[in-house]
Formats: sequence, structure tokens, C-alpha cells
Amino acid sequence: MKEKTLSPGDYVRLTTKEREWTGWILESYDPEVILLKLESGYNIGVKESEILNVKVLKKFKEEKKEGIKFRRDESLPNVAMIITGGTISSRLDPKTGGVIPTDAEEILKIAPKISEICNIVKIEKPFMKFSENMDFKDWKILAETCANLLNDEKIKGVIITHGTDFLHYSASALAFALGKLNKPIAFSYSQRSIDRGSTDAALNLLCAAKYAVSDIAEVAIIGHKDLNDKICLAMPATKTRKMHTSRRDAFKVINDTAIAEISESDFKILKEFNAVNSENVKVDAKFNEKIALIKIHPGQDPKILEFYAQQGYKGIVLELSGLGHVPGKGAKKNWLLIIKRLVKKGVVICGAAQTLYGKLDPMVYENGRELEKTGLIFLKDMLPETAFVKLSWVLGHKNWNVKEKMLENCAGELNSRLGFEF
Repeated sequence: MKEKTLSPGDYVRLTTKEREWTGWILESYDPEVILLKLESGYNIGVKESEILNVKVLKKFKEEKKEGIKFRRDESLPNVAMIITGGTISSRLDPKTGGVIPTDAEEILKIAPKISEICNIVKIEKPFMKFSENMDFKDWKILAETCANLLNDEKIKGVIITHGTDFLHYSASALAFALGKLNKPIAFSYSQRSIDRGSTDAALNLLCAAKYAVSDIAEVAIIGHKDLNDKICLAMPATKTRKMHTSRRDAFKVINDTAIAEISESDFKILKEFNAVNSENVKVDAKFNEKIALIKIHPGQDPKILEFYAQQGYKGIVLELSGLGHVPGKGAKKNWLLIIKRLVKKGVVICGAAQTLYGKLDPMVYENGRELEKTGLIFLKDMLPETAFVKLSWVLGHKNWNVKEKMLENCAGELNSRLGFEF
């Protein structure tokens, strides 16, 4: 190579015999390979021996962070923000090619029009984690942080920035742990980091701010309605699921409707909602961690249930096939006997639909009727992830009647109006 002064973060053009490559130099653990992040976002490795020429287009310089100053308008409502991590709290590290956590100022900088909607007066960082690394203890911390903010009379609502992968678990956990809310909680996210031109964070944050100052006292997930960067939906916490790995409109409402449709210029209510009130929020964040979620598949060995029981698990949610079935009579591996035996021993076993859409009905086929006799609790149209969170919450309370509570509509997790042709 003609240039030997390459540093991670440099923007360069590499020329090989076959073609030219333009991108950012990344840290490489192989001295004979130059790692390059292309503008497309993909990383490639080019052997140094194959490079005919290299031109540094722009040397990497650590950017000086300028503090963001949102103007305070006393006529606007005050909103608090909780930052937990995830893509919306990340930016590209030009040295490694990965993403690293960023600060609140950079997050808010992507949506400056928030200052025309509300004043962000408090920013809390109870932890910084990608959502796949969160657990039951984090849900408790998040619930307690939210309650303190919601019970502050100077604050109108709360925005929570969160990773997408397990966002619907956290949203459900807050819906159960906080019960009847007095103010709005808006979960916001981004599928693409905030330093990318294609980020979806700006609209999501703006719409989350509008939801946070609304009169809707419910936990909602705020995200793109479709691929256009124009409209967001406020989606109910316990009836929403991530349905795509990377699209802007990854989250969809299942077996229900969105609470509201929000854009920069409009706020359209789509269903009845719990209204803002003056009562204080009480935290009930007791979760039993010994809960499992198992998907039923062909030829599956039911002894997996015995394994969980031996490990001290207290509750299991099965993702059942069809209207609510497991391999039963006529199957080489019959699940019915083991389910019945474990239920008698005190293990709570519930069923949710792995089809997601529609509701369970054990009375249509013999297999379903036989399964009901085992003592398994059919959770109608409850989503599997919501069922997992709810069972954890219910079993965190020793004196509750588990079956009654699981079938009680505590946080909008059951839709009594749902028909088979929803």
C-alpha cells in the first residue's frame, strides 16, 4: 500500500485488481487483513497484499459533543424520559463497526421538534442493556422508576426508550406490575441506530412525546404504522408483538386494534381507553423467575416438561397448535399423561396459541377436550409472550388463585370481542 497511516475510523478508498472499495477502516485482529465498513452497512475484509492503492478521503477525528439545549416553554407539559439501551440508544462506533451506547442528548437531538410538544425535565438511566439481556429484576427496577415519575405531580407522562427484541415482554411486565395507571407510558424504539440517515427514531420519538402528553393512561408501544415515515401507532402493551427482524413497522397489534394513530400533525383515537386520573400508581412487581415458554412441534418428547419440573420450575406456558392441541392419543410421544401428572404435582401449565392470531377452543376436537381434562389452563387469545410474563407475575403472589387470575383480564391481555374471523 502507498499509505501506511491508516487508523480505525478513517474514510478511505481501496483499489484492488478487481474493483474499488469505499468505506471506513475498522479495527482488525489480523495484521494482513484490512477490515472495511461499506456505506451499505456491510463489513468486508481485504487482504493487504491485494491492495494496489489506498487513498484516505477523510481522517477520523473524535467529535466534540455539543450539549443540546432544548428551550423550556412554561406553557408546555413536562415529560420524563427513561433510557434503557437498545438500538435507539446506540450509534455506530467507527473504529469497530459495531454500535455503542450513546447519551440522552444525542437521542433527543434526533427529534428536536419534541421541544414544541413538551419539556423533557427528567432523564433516568436505571440501567443500559440490550433488551435480550434484560430479566425479571430489570422489569421491577423499571416499574419502580416509572411509578416514581408518574406520581410526580409536575410530570404529565413518561417516555421509555428500549431495544426492540424483547420490548413486548417489558411492556407487558409494566402493564401488569403497575396496574391502573394515572398517566401515559410510551415505549419508543428504533430499528436503526440514530446516527444513520435511515433511522426511524425521529418519528417514533416525536409520536411518543405526543402520546406522553395525551389523556390516555395506558402503557403503549409507539412505532411506525408502515414503511412510510409519516404515521405511528400507539399499540397496547399486552397485545403487541415484534413481527419482523428489521422493518420500521416491525411491531403489530395481534387480536386487537391500536389505541391511536399519531403523526406530526394529527392524533386520532381508535378505541376506548383508560383516562388520565389523579390517583397514585402502586407498584406490584413480584415476579416468579421459574417460568418456561415451550413451543410444541412434531415428534417432540414430553419429558422436557419433567426436566423443567425437576429444575424447580413452577409454571410453564405451552405454545399449542391449532385451536389448542399437543401430541395426544395416537402419537408416538403422548403429552397428555405427563401434563396431567405434573399439574397434579402443582406445576401450573397454561396454553397459548402458536398461531398468534385467533383464540383457543378445546371443545372443537377430541384432542383439545382430552387436553382440557389434564388441568391445563387455556388462555384464549392471549399472546404467548404476554402469557409468559403474566404467569410469572401471577405466581409471584402466593395467595392468588392462579387459574382465576390467569383468566382475568388484568391489563387488556384478553379480548372478549374476538371472533374466529378477526
